[in-house]
Amino acid sequence: INAIIKALSREYNKHEEPSVTKVSKTEDPFKVLISCLISLRTKDEVTYPASQRLFALADTPEKLMRLSTKQIEKAIYPAGFYITKAKRIKAIAQIIHEKYNDKVPDTIEELLTLHGVGRKTANIVITLGHGKNGIAVDTHVHRLSNRLGLVKTKNPHETEFALMKILPEKFWIIYNDLLVSHGQNTCRPISPFCSKCNISEFCDKVGVDISR
Repeated sequence: INAIIKALSREYNKHEEPSVTKVSKTEDPFKVLISCLISLRTKDEVTYPASQRLFALADTPEKLMRLSTKQIEKAIYPAGFYITKAKRIKAIAQIIHEKYNDKVPDTIEELLTLHGVGRKTANIVITLGHGKNGIAVDTHVHRLSNRLGLVKTKNPHETEFALMKILPEKFWIIYNDLLVSHGQNTCRPISPFCSKCNISEFCDKVGVDISR
């Protein structure tokens, strides 16, 4: 695991950062949460500009809740399911303003009570927004962790808890960023670039029938 993390860290610097990671540099948990909601089923090249357009209109829960859903829709378009997301974003902003006094919850349990927030989003808010330990598992992390042979799990939920048992805590926060970047650029779902992969020697290539 140490060698894998070291190799992926070198590779990471050669590629553009994931959109939510860029947003996290504002050190604003609310922006991390909203950007993460926009990113669901949406490509990074769409997510970041959409987030920036929305934050230019409203960058706090109170301001965002006062936007109309049509304004939010227009700002985040063409993010996937932008109509549904606009309603959820507005509702979540209102809850955070009214129930939490504009402070985004810093526990997984409280974040999961917000409609539309799953474990991946909650963990990203915890790790990138609040700087607390957690392992955010999306499709890339789930797929690559199994492909490498680190875990043998059926879904992201199982993967998160399996990784907690084997992954040193010092790697928990960065693990998502590293594997998302690697999954987007090298270890593709179909026909991954094994010939240019810098962690190929550590990989069991589980489920890989064809590679490049």
